[in-house]
Amino acid sequence: MTAEDEALVGGMVNVGAVFRRGELVERPAPRNARALHAYLLALKEHGFDAAPAPVGLTADGREQLTFIPGDVALPPFPDWAMRSSALESVGSLLRRLHETSAAVAVDTRAEWPRDLADPEGGTMLCHNDVCPENVVFRDGRAAALIDFDLAAPGRALWDIAMTARYWVPMLDPESAAALHPPGLETAARLRILADGYGLSAEGRAELPGVVEQATEVCRAFVAHRVASGDPTYLQALAERGGWDRWDRVQRWLVDHRKTFTAALLN
Repeated sequence: MTAEDEALVGGMVNVGAVFRRGELVERPAPRNARALHAYLLALKEHGFDAAPAPVGLTADGREQLTFIPGDVALPPFPDWAMRSSALESVGSLLRRLHETSAAVAVDTRAEWPRDLADPEGGTMLCHNDVCPENVVFRDGRAAALIDFDLAAPGRALWDIAMTARYWVPMLDPESAAALHPPGLETAARLRILADGYGLSAEGRAELPGVVEQATEVCRAFVAHRVASGDPTYLQALAERGGWDRWDRVQRWLVDHRKTFTAALLN
């Protein structure tokens, strides 16, 4: 790292290892970097300009991507990032990604990460980690998505459910209060995200159940990180209520499934 390097914060996977160098971002390259870079280039070729463009790989195992200017919300999340208009714009941007991604063939030879992937699989590459730290805003609206490290084949609905977990958020009030502004109405915000995406009636009926499925996968992801001794995840688990919090969130989702479904469909 040189004096000209700027450390970029946000996210939990590559903490302290992502730097901006002029117009480039340099970060640890995922194992499937070549396939992922081909996908990002294909997105651009198909007209999707809201993702980083790959520049290359370094000899020491890092990747270089174009830097996307704008605002990124970091926890505790500011009020501007949780406005209804911001949420609607996240749904709209995700729809744009999916429409383009559906036209890009998935490299079936690549080892796509299974960490947060749709257990049912799919024929389209999903982002799988559209959390606030991975969305770039301009003028209060979602303008780009970054950090595609966990992208893997799956259903569009899976990606929407994962996005809802972070952005609505799909958390009980006690859990949400740790990082989000007060007064967020979960059912209403889930509807806003679905409306912004333009989700079909069939997808709306299925979404609450897929959110529950996605929460189980996220819990397993955290459990794996904790079991491996990852200090970032160990600290987060301890500070955010441990496994009791996960139990509470999962019970709360089941208890409110009918409320969420009604809000989405009515």
